[in-house]
This record gives sequence, C-alpha cells and structure tokens, in this order.
Amino acid sequence: MRKTNVLGLIFPNMHEEALRDLTSIRALGSVPFAGRYRLIDFTLSNMVNAGVSKVGVVTKSNYQSLMDHLGSGKAWDLSRKNDGLYILPPFGTSDESYSGRVASLAGMEAFFSNSKEEYVVMSDCHVVANIDYSKLIEAHVASGADITVGYIKGELPRMNNTMTVQVDGTDRITDIAIVDRPEGIGQFGIGLYVLRKDLLVALVKTAVSRNQMHFERDILQRYVDELSIYGYEVTEQALVISSLASYYAANMAMLDTEKRAALFRSDRQIYTKVRDCCPAMYGLNSKVTNSLVADGAHVDGTVRNSIIFRNVKIAEGAVLENCIVMQGAVVFGGTSLDSVILDKNVLVKDQRSLKGFESFPIYIEKNSIV
Repeated sequence: MRKTNVLGLIFPNMHEEALRDLTSIRALGSVPFAGRYRLIDFTLSNMVNAGVSKVGVVTKSNYQSLMDHLGSGKAWDLSRKNDGLYILPPFGTSDESYSGRVASLAGMEAFFSNSKEEYVVMSDCHVVANIDYSKLIEAHVASGADITVGYIKGELPRMNNTMTVQVDGTDRITDIAIVDRPEGIGQFGIGLYVLRKDLLVALVKTAVSRNQMHFERDILQRYVDELSIYGYEVTEQALVISSLASYYAANMAMLDTEKRAALFRSDRQIYTKVRDCCPAMYGLNSKVTNSLVADGAHVDGTVRNSIIFRNVKIAEGAVLENCIVMQGAVVFGGTSLDSVILDKNVLVKDQRSLKGFESFPIYIEKNSIV
C-alpha cells in the first residue's frame, strides 16, 4: 500500500497534566529533550520515515513555541506545494471540550474532506521512541481491522486515563479499561491509532451527537465488542513520559550508549529544526565526563552525567552532576547542582547549592533567577 494514502494527525497537547511545570508555558510536544530535540520530533519523524507526506498538528494552547519549532516543516521534508505540514489551531473556546480528542476531531471536517487519503494514523507525543510506522500500517491493512491500537507491555504509567488492553491469540482486543494512575505490569495504549478516515469521521459525529468527547472511553471502549479493534505491540524501545521523574529518567537514559543507539538509528533518523551554531567550547580547567553537550555551550566548570543544551554557560568553579540544563541557562562559579532540571534562560548565581534525587529532581522554571 502507498504510504501517501495515509494521513497523519499529531496531538501535542495531550497528557500535559503529567508535566504541569514544563507545560505551563508550552505544549507537551515542544518540551525539550536530549540537548537539541523536542518531544514532537520523534512522532513526526516516525510518520515521515513511513512515507506519510501529509501531517496535521492539532493544537490546543501554548503553541507559539511549537509553531516556531516546526516552521514550514522543512526539517522533516514537509515543506511542499502539495500536502506537507498543517498546523490545525483550536476550533472551539472551551478547555473542557479538549479533555479528550473528539471535539478537536469534530472541528476538522473541512480538513478531512479536503484530504484524499484513505487511512489516518493518530499519535500523541508523550512517548519517546523510534517506531516503524510502516509495519504498523501494513499490519492494520493485513488484519482487516476497523481500528488498530498501538500498545506496550511493561510497567503501567502512573497517569490519569491510562488505557489498558487485553488481547486474544489473534491480537484482537477483547477488553479495554480506563484507569487513573494504575500500578503493576500490564498492556497499555500509547495514544497511537490507525483507522479508515471515513470510519473516524462517522465515529466522531456519533460521539459528538451524544456529547461524548473522550476518544478512548466513548469510542474504543464503547465499541470494543461491535468493531474489530486489534492491538499492535510496539516492541521498539519506548520511553513513556508520565511525570517529571520519568521525563528526567528518559533524558538520563540518553547517556547510555546502547539506549541512545536504539533511539537514534541510521536507517530511521530523528529529524529536528536545524539551528546553526558554533561548536561547544571547553575552558582549560573544565572537566566533562559522560555527558551530552550541545553546540554553542561554553563550559568552564565540572560537568558529570548531565545533558547540556545549546548556548548554556557554566562558569569555572561550578559543579553539575546528573543535571538537565536547557538552552540559554547560565550557572555561576562556586555553584553545586545535583539532580536539577533548569529550564530555558535560568540564571543560577554564585555559591548556590541545589540537590534533588533521581526519583524527585528539582525543577527551576523558565527565566528564573536563583
């Protein structure tokens, strides 16, 4: 099947309650990751690598930084005369209507009618993974399923409205449960779906007519016995962002060579906005071990097991360990930071000491002065 017959939809605002601090000023999809990326880069790259040439980004709020990052879509080869990248702004004014994705889908009737694609692949942005969407789409078509749900086997994420699934020997989903902050090991959906466009439009219209706005509860769970809903197990390495601690852990996982190689593959690249910058600079007395340091950073102090974004300045005498320091942050000398997340443009003055823990990192919000 031609992948150009598939329309991509990305929901960058879903699950923002999981990272309330980081998403108070930006969409979840534009949260920085691993020194130079944003969370949406992984979902968008997965679609592009599968040959999906028309992608709509369904925004809700705080999407200025997201639009700045995506631009025309050139970095993902989506700046085209036909098809390409579409930013779909909110079609309503009520935040309540966006508790699920049905209301936003209902407002996209014109976008759907102007799209010639037969299938739709929908995805959220809270999972950092390099997933082969080609296999997902091919499995959906081969199975004859009405809806295919991407799921993972593993520790259940401590999130609200987590969808757990049960599948039989043919991969058909036999039961769906919507659970708040579950515990233990199980099979859970990751906000990844494939279905026919006409079926999606019909299901959304029916749900809206009944004032039902939650896609997983009011469509998938409601029709689990009536429609052929199949599961597709995602076996690639997947890092689920379900809390500030899991976001911190996912970034720290990039310091592991094997985990980093599993995510950034040469055959399925992860693309991001290109920002030309000078190389990182290291002072004569700097000491950097087991860290990712982006271009434009200026390090004169000591950095261990940390991720340093672009244009960060770390003065001589500063000691950073197990930290995430985002773009434009400045750390003065005599400072000691351990297990700390500094958002963009944070200024940490001299002789400061902050220590968090792996399970409870300290977060300093954007533009703060410590």
